[in-house]
Amino acid sequence: MLTRRHIIGAASAVALMLSGNIASAQETYIPLVSKGFQHQFWQAVKAGADQASEEFGVAITFEGPDNETMVDRQIDMLAAALAKNPTAIGFAALDSQAAIPLLRQAQEKGIPVIAFDSGVDSDIPVTTASTDNIAAASLAADKMAEKIGGSGKVAVVAHDQTSRTGVDRRDGFLNRIKDKYPDIEVVTVQYGAGDHLKSTELTKAILTANPDLKGIFGTNEGSAIGVVNGVSEMGKSDLVIIGYDSGKAQKDAIRSGLMAGAITQNPVGIGYETVKAALEASQGKEVPAHIDTGFYYYDSSNIDDPKIAAVLYD
Repeated sequence: MLTRRHIIGAASAVALMLSGNIASAQETYIPLVSKGFQHQFWQAVKAGADQASEEFGVAITFEGPDNETMVDRQIDMLAAALAKNPTAIGFAALDSQAAIPLLRQAQEKGIPVIAFDSGVDSDIPVTTASTDNIAAASLAADKMAEKIGGSGKVAVVAHDQTSRTGVDRRDGFLNRIKDKYPDIEVVTVQYGAGDHLKSTELTKAILTANPDLKGIFGTNEGSAIGVVNGVSEMGKSDLVIIGYDSGKAQKDAIRSGLMAGAITQNPVGIGYETVKAALEASQGKEVPAHIDTGFYYYDSSNIDDPKIAAVLYD
């Protein structure tokens, strides 16, 4: 007959086994806290992270707030992830300053921080896996200038002015126009929080205020889709639209001729390299200060090129 002591002893043994399993899982647990999850871009980043998780035998989680304005919600997610004492953590900051106190705590605990997609204004992350957004946005400016004949008025619909990606894409575009194209005037920069509905309304307001506008640059998937929708609703078929990222709506707009072209990142590569770098950093291996995951400009002439198609997503 099992006595109370036997039952307690068995329960304790099970508890020890479970805690051992949890500890074992924690040895290879890498949470990724994203900027969001609503855009197809983030689904593609997750796919890359899942690929690395399977390849390297690492347990990961991938989460982000409902939209890219929810800085407080993202900070809560980061705090919850760190409370689990992970081996390392991947973080794509909505606000490049707000998360620094928590990231400092991670550093003090010896938890390597890998920034992905959007860096932070700190040297705490051991590396950042991202696109060179300044260079990519500069290329977008070159393409815009080429399409509008080197002169005229253009506008920017950006996703935010707090994240590293928002700032770098905006400034990469603006600075290239300023430095190389004196006959092009950027009449306004508006911020739609990466929300396609808000970006649609902003686009319509820009077009109403600037009937002679020649082009608009949308700095991420939601922004670019909003620009396309706003231009369509206003019947401005002659406007040059340059987008950023991919997704079915942008690909369809490029195929139809409504959008001139867009910059694509390598979102699967971003997710994969983040998990790989996190694992290597946790093992004490040296990782580069920045992992450039690359970018391409695509339009109707090369959208089906295998090299381009490989980094586009639906």
